[in-house]
Amino acid sequence: MVAYRHLCVFLICCRQRVLLPLATCVHQRKHDMKYLLCLALACPAWYIFFPEKPLPPAQVTVFRNATVIDGNGGTPATHTDIRVENGVIVGVGRSLDTTGARIVDMTGKTIMPELISTHTHIGTLKGTQTNGQNYTRDNILPQLKKYESFGVGNILVMGSDRPMLFASGLRDSCTGGLLPGALLHTAGYGFGVPDNAPPAAAGLDKVFRPATAAEVPAMMDEVARLHPDVIKMWVDDFGGRFRKMDPEVYTMVIRQAHAHGLRVASHLYYLADARKLVAAGLDIIAHSVRDSVIDDALLREMKKRHVLYIPTLSLDEFAYIYARKPEWINDAFFKASLEPGVYEMITSPKYQEDIKNSPDYQRNRKAFEIALQNVKRVYDAGIEVCLGTDSGATPLRAQGFSEHLELELLVQSGLTPLQAITVGTRNAARLLKIDNRYGTLQKGRSASFIILQKDPVQDIRNSRSIEAVYRSGVLVSKGPLAQ
Repeated sequence: MVAYRHLCVFLICCRQRVLLPLATCVHQRKHDMKYLLCLALACPAWYIFFPEKPLPPAQVTVFRNATVIDGNGGTPATHTDIRVENGVIVGVGRSLDTTGARIVDMTGKTIMPELISTHTHIGTLKGTQTNGQNYTRDNILPQLKKYESFGVGNILVMGSDRPMLFASGLRDSCTGGLLPGALLHTAGYGFGVPDNAPPAAAGLDKVFRPATAAEVPAMMDEVARLHPDVIKMWVDDFGGRFRKMDPEVYTMVIRQAHAHGLRVASHLYYLADARKLVAAGLDIIAHSVRDSVIDDALLREMKKRHVLYIPTLSLDEFAYIYARKPEWINDAFFKASLEPGVYEMITSPKYQEDIKNSPDYQRNRKAFEIALQNVKRVYDAGIEVCLGTDSGATPLRAQGFSEHLELELLVQSGLTPLQAITVGTRNAARLLKIDNRYGTLQKGRSASFIILQKDPVQDIRNSRSIEAVYRSGVLVSKGPLAQ
């Protein structure tokens, strides 16, 4: 059934002459010999019954006279053109050839790559609730489109996906670009602790929960069959409310994932856990260290081991900020990202008082301040920082807006706007291993970018001035306020 399902995707790709989805599907199942044999046998049959037709003329567009932020961190290029042919950038420079091209005047506008969020959750959020019953195709697809309208072109779902995504073929369609919206990358089902973190009631009841290290190999074999982009695990006590994963268990998770050629990302909070996890071979720190400032010894070890760092600063601000009304509370850009009922919830006086009087309020405020210090220390140490937000995990973590707030908070931590943009484009693409296609605007890359009315280098909040979003050279959105 699996081979048959992906054969159908292959035929659709051929019919539409879509090569990237085909390459993606083959890459994801490069070890599945039955699948590849099925594709090989299908190729001649396809051309017998559906003869090759001449390809249409190249679709050429020149975006003229823009300020271009290419995602590599260099000074933006002013009065610059981008020439796009059949969805691919073929030139970036001044006064490019416009022969046979459609001209789009970008005078006064800024073009930057689409954002990439390497820590998100989809499907389980609906309205003011998060649970497994919400996880349906009809809920997932609008959320992917929402991300896209906010200029977020690729997302990594960190361990909260459910069997429906894989059994229905929806994962392949979303990853291969056969459906509208952000491209989906997945960490499968994730690893947690029996009757403890992460909370099953929040839609995380499909997470693997090994009681001992001996149970891990069989569970890893099962999730590895899904060909996830990374493996996610939770190593945290959530403020003392849960029991943490035993070191023997998470060491086995890392060892078994690496045996399958998979990297491991961990939810964590404490510096002591970060030290142990890095020593055990962790590949990705999926949240900030928030109880203490990271010491130089750990920074050296992280750099030596090429550990990637996803700070999720917006998560930590959302944890306490609604004790008051933040400056963006009535911003239409923010409100467009919210699920129904959430705005009314977070602006109610009772909700704000409950946050202010919570025993976690001061802890959360301090955690945010430490997170700001740590991301700057990590960045200055030469460790790769990648944008991620945990958006979609709760109603507070608004999908789409969180990614732009994260850019602002990265700048608040001490990064420059250009450095923050690189964290959210090139670096995030490297984490997902899609930097040969996305994350930068240069020759040979996908023409997937955001057109902004204002320059985010002058004020990082200008990343929210979205006029248009292009995917592979095609206009897919005019921003969230136009939806």
